[in-house]
Amino acid sequence: MATATTTPHSAAATRPMTREEKKVILASSLGTVFEWYDFYLYGSLATIIGAQFFSAFDVTTRNVFALLAFAAGFLVRPFGAIVFGRIGDLVGRKYTFLVTILIMGCSTFLVGLLPSYNQIGWIAPVVLIALRMLQGLALGGEYGGAAVYVAEHAPVGRRGFYTSFIQITATVGLLLSLVVILVLRTWMGEQGFQTGEGWPIAGWRIPFLLSVVLLGISVWIRLQMNESPAFKKMKEEGTQSKAPLKEAFGQWSNLKMVLIALVGLAIGQAVVWYTGQFYALFFIQSILKVDLLSSNVLIAWSLILGTAGFVIFGALSDKIGRKPVILGGCLIAAITYFPLFGALTNVVSPRLAQALETAKVQVVADPATCGSVFDPVGIRSFTAPCDVARVALARAAIKYELVPAAAGSPVKVTFNGTEAPIAPAVPANITAFSEAAAAAGYPKAGDPSILKVSGFFNALGNAQALKAIGILTIFVIYVTMVYGPIAAALVEFFPTRIRYTAMSLPYHIANGWFGGLLPPTAFAMVAATGDIYYGLWYPIVIALVTFVVGLLFVPETKDRDIMTFEGVGTRR
Repeated sequence: MATATTTPHSAAATRPMTREEKKVILASSLGTVFEWYDFYLYGSLATIIGAQFFSAFDVTTRNVFALLAFAAGFLVRPFGAIVFGRIGDLVGRKYTFLVTILIMGCSTFLVGLLPSYNQIGWIAPVVLIALRMLQGLALGGEYGGAAVYVAEHAPVGRRGFYTSFIQITATVGLLLSLVVILVLRTWMGEQGFQTGEGWPIAGWRIPFLLSVVLLGISVWIRLQMNESPAFKKMKEEGTQSKAPLKEAFGQWSNLKMVLIALVGLAIGQAVVWYTGQFYALFFIQSILKVDLLSSNVLIAWSLILGTAGFVIFGALSDKIGRKPVILGGCLIAAITYFPLFGALTNVVSPRLAQALETAKVQVVADPATCGSVFDPVGIRSFTAPCDVARVALARAAIKYELVPAAAGSPVKVTFNGTEAPIAPAVPANITAFSEAAAAAGYPKAGDPSILKVSGFFNALGNAQALKAIGILTIFVIYVTMVYGPIAAALVEFFPTRIRYTAMSLPYHIANGWFGGLLPPTAFAMVAATGDIYYGLWYPIVIALVTFVVGLLFVPETKDRDIMTFEGVGTRR
C-alpha cells in the first residue's frame, strides 16, 4: 500500500480565500453546473423526447428507447474520461475543459433544434443518440478537469473545502433543470409544453435552446482564467508524462491505485449518490405513484435543504480525513436504506404500505414455465404467461409471491384468493391487475391517500409533504457525505503528470456505469422478485464493498502535497 507524502499545514490552510481562488472556483463550478444542467434535461424530459423521436413505436417501446438513449450518455462517459484526460495531462487543464464545455453546450442546443421523427424519419433518432453520446463524452472530460483545476489552486489543508463547490454542481444542475421545466410547464400548460399548441415552439425545446446562453457565459468566464500552477510547474520542470494513458493504466503500480480508487471510494459514492437523488425520484414516481409535479417539488426541496452538506462535509474531510467521511456515508446509507424507504412509503402512500402488509397476491405456476424476468435495459419481450404476469405486477408496483404448482399446471394470478385473468401482453395485464389490486386494497394512481402538492411553496404547509421532504433530505445528506470530499480524494491519489487521466476514469466508470445504471437495474430486481424494496440491495451491497475495501486499502491523503507527490510508480 502506498503511504501519503505529507507536508505540514501552512498558514494558507487558515487564511481567507483570495480573489483569484474565488474566480477559479466560480469559473469551474459555473461551467460544470451548466454541463450537468444540459445532461439532466434529457433525463427529465425522456418521456416527451420518446414521443418526439421514437414515435414509430408503441408507448412502452418508445419510452424504452428514450431511456436507452439517455443511458448511452452514461455508458460513454469513461471513454470521454480517457480521451480528454489524456489531452488534459498533455496540453493543459484549462484548454481541455474549454473544449468539453463547447461540445456539451453545442450538443444540447442542437437537441432543441432537431426535427422530430415525423419530420425527417429515422435520421432524427440516430442524430439524437449521437448527440447524447457527445454529451456523455464531454461530461467524461469536464468533471475531471474542473476538479483537478480547483484542487491544484487550493492550499494544502483546504482542498476538500475548495473542491466541494465542484461537487455541488451536479445537484444544482439537476435542480436548475427541474426548476426551468416546472416554470415552463406551469406557464405554457401541458399541451403547450409538449406539442407547442398555441405557441411558436414546443416548450420542451426551450430549456435545450437556453443552454446556448449558459454556454456563452461559461466560455467567457473560463477564457479569463490561467493554467493551473501544478501543471505549469510540471511543464517548466520537464516532468510531463509523454504517454499518460500508458503510464496510468499500463504500469501495475499506478493501475493498482486506479482500481483501489474505483472500488474503495468511487463505486460506493456513486450508488449512494444515485440512490439519494435519482432512484428516490424514480421510486416515488413509478412505485409510489406520486404525480410528476409533486415528486419534482419534493425532490427540489430536499436538494435545496441538503445541498449545504457538500461544503460542510468537504471542509470536515480537511480536518478528519477523506476516508472517515466517505466510508462513513457508505456505511450509514447501507444500514438505513431499508427502514428509510419503508418510512417513505408509509408517509407518501399509506394505503400502499398497508396493502403491502395485508394483500396477498400470488403467481401460482409450474416453475419450469417461469424464466428470468431480469431486464435492466428494458428491451426484452416476454411471452410466457408466468413471465408476462410477473413483469406486469412489478410495473404496477404490486408485491407478489411466486408459488410453485404441479408440472403442467396453468398459470394463475390471485388477489386475496380471487383469480384474475392473464392477458397475452404486459400492458393489458397492468390495467387488469391494477383493477384487481385496487379491490384488494392497493391504491390507484391519483388515489386521495397518495401525497399530492399543488405548488412549490404549498408543500411547506402540508404535514405529509414535510415528512416526505425530511426523509428525502436525509438521502441527500448521505449524498453530500460521500460526494463532498470525493474530488479532493481522487485528485490526491495521483501525481500531476497523470492526474487528469488517472482520476477521471474510476470516477466515470463508477458514476456512469455503477451509478447511471442503478435505477433500471434496481427496478429489474424488483420485477424479478416481486418485492418493491428488493432493488435496494444493489446500492447496499456495493456501498458495503466500498466500505470494506476502502477501510483496508485506501490511504488517507488529506495532508498530501499534490505539487510534489510523485506517485507510487516510476516514470517512463
